[in-house]
Amino acid sequence: MLPTKWKVERGLMLLLSVLWLVPLIWMAVTAFRPKQVALDSLFSLQFTLDNFGRVWEAAPFAQYYVNTVLLVVAVFAVQMLTVTMAAYAFARLEFWGKTAVFLLFLVQIMVPADVLIFPNYSVLKELSLLDTKLGIMLPYYASAFGIFLLRQTFKTLPSELDDAAVVEGASKWRILWTIYVPLSRPAYLAFALVSVSYQWNNFLWPLIVTNSVENRPLTVGLAIFAQSFEVGAQWTEVSAATLLVIAPLMILFLLFQRQFINSFIHSGIK
Repeated sequence: MLPTKWKVERGLMLLLSVLWLVPLIWMAVTAFRPKQVALDSLFSLQFTLDNFGRVWEAAPFAQYYVNTVLLVVAVFAVQMLTVTMAAYAFARLEFWGKTAVFLLFLVQIMVPADVLIFPNYSVLKELSLLDTKLGIMLPYYASAFGIFLLRQTFKTLPSELDDAAVVEGASKWRILWTIYVPLSRPAYLAFALVSVSYQWNNFLWPLIVTNSVENRPLTVGLAIFAQSFEVGAQWTEVSAATLLVIAPLMILFLLFQRQFINSFIHSGIK
């Protein structure tokens, strides 16, 4: 039997989760409802897929999907390289100022990304990278959070693995990619989910630096689509478009949520 305190806490968590799910459920149901009955007070069993067809034809969501997937994959690929090398350096190598430099990386975690929008915009303007995919991705090629997460994971691996690999004649580069990376797979999965979800949902920065359909991600395209109606809000179309945007990310999290939670537990992050 669970103690009374635990029962109360579980009941409170269940209540909060239900409250959090209400808007999501309403949006999902509205996306499949015919326009004429979508906002009726009485519920009926009338459902349709026409809303998704109208949304797909009304805006270039196919192009938005291509742009978003390209941005997400490219940013994560570069982050994999940068955070892996930096985390290994902080975890296993000794160099002057190591602690001070690592503290600077930790400070970056506490700095909101929105604070750096105007400096980053000025740099991109000087480099003529405004309204380009590279301009959207460039500020995110390094991740202080990813470095911290992988450093914590690398430090949990026994140093005897390095000694054995050195005896076999392996270089540090080979040790990193053949020992540390495979053994840290749960941490990489957690970082992948964080990175992908952040880039998929990123809105303000792409909104500022993009002006063309060829470079807009889904979040910006959804906002422009929702504002395109001249008279009132078309809730069925807006809900269908929103579901198109968030569905891939929700499916991804549901498939890997256990590995996501376990990776943070193994890394010692609370």
